[in-house]
Amino acid sequence: MRQNHNVTIFAIVLTVRNTEHFRIEHPSIVTIGTFDGVHLGHQKILARLGKLRQSTGLQTVVLTFDPHPRKVLFPEQKDLKLLTTTDEKLDLLRRHNVDVSVVYPFTRSFSMMSSDDYVKDILIRSLHVKYLVIGYDHRFGNNRCGDIGLLRKYAPSSGFEVEEISARDIDSIAISSSRIRKALEEGDLERATEFLGHSYSLSGRVVRGKQLGRELGYPTANIEVTYSDKLIPAKGIYFAEVVLGGEQLFGMRSVGSNPTSDTDEALKLEVHIFDFNTDIYGKTLEVTFVKRLRDEKKFDSLEQLKQALLEDKQSCLRLMAAAT
Repeated sequence: MRQNHNVTIFAIVLTVRNTEHFRIEHPSIVTIGTFDGVHLGHQKILARLGKLRQSTGLQTVVLTFDPHPRKVLFPEQKDLKLLTTTDEKLDLLRRHNVDVSVVYPFTRSFSMMSSDDYVKDILIRSLHVKYLVIGYDHRFGNNRCGDIGLLRKYAPSSGFEVEEISARDIDSIAISSSRIRKALEEGDLERATEFLGHSYSLSGRVVRGKQLGRELGYPTANIEVTYSDKLIPAKGIYFAEVVLGGEQLFGMRSVGSNPTSDTDEALKLEVHIFDFNTDIYGKTLEVTFVKRLRDEKKFDSLEQLKQALLEDKQSCLRLMAAAT
């Protein structure tokens, strides 16, 4: 690391964040994108980077952005929810063996950078690109004027090669972050998981609730999600995996307003952890949605609710037995 917020990279498995001033000293294999969710389509590109690393010995670099470009370019579209926080995205990129992740601050001024300056200042000077792998529809620079043609124009004289993942390769799996968001919002967890290539999860701090679950015999941890742009899946009951301080636990997850037992219509995120009786207020839980059991429902009585919760728990315990 150098002073004055400039970052020079000499080793692998690193992250550069919150600065426009950095330089990668060694030739690199680069790809660029928002990578929200790091889904199977993204993984196809990451796998190509891995193969190039094996054949060349060069480090792999992902250039991504924070905030999401659409948040800056279209601030009026307040309904855009994201599949991953920046930290979650970085963790997934590490799991897919990316050596260096660069989180570039996306601003209005950056969006107006000319496509020529983008190639010269970002790709060549900062990223030291030797091989560039991009999706077939990749555009960049002011008004998205930059494209594969411009990259191929610069490549020979600038000493890098550019490879475009074809429309046939990407479209053959018909996956996009927007399709995954839609599946989660509609309660189709199975399809979302299939498209992601991993289970959907969210993290949050355990806060005090009304303790209505305790009165029903199912004490719950009420989770406050601090990242306001994080997508919350459809209301319902889910079998969930819970990670607390590195320990793997299982439980029954509720997303909804508890219409039978509560008059407050606010959305609540709760999880009843099996065989667990520890004070975890203020702790952070990572909750993974493994399987959706049913829709949220308003029952005619608390007894009917208790019976439904018992059946939900039995379903979860069967799933837990199969998973362990």
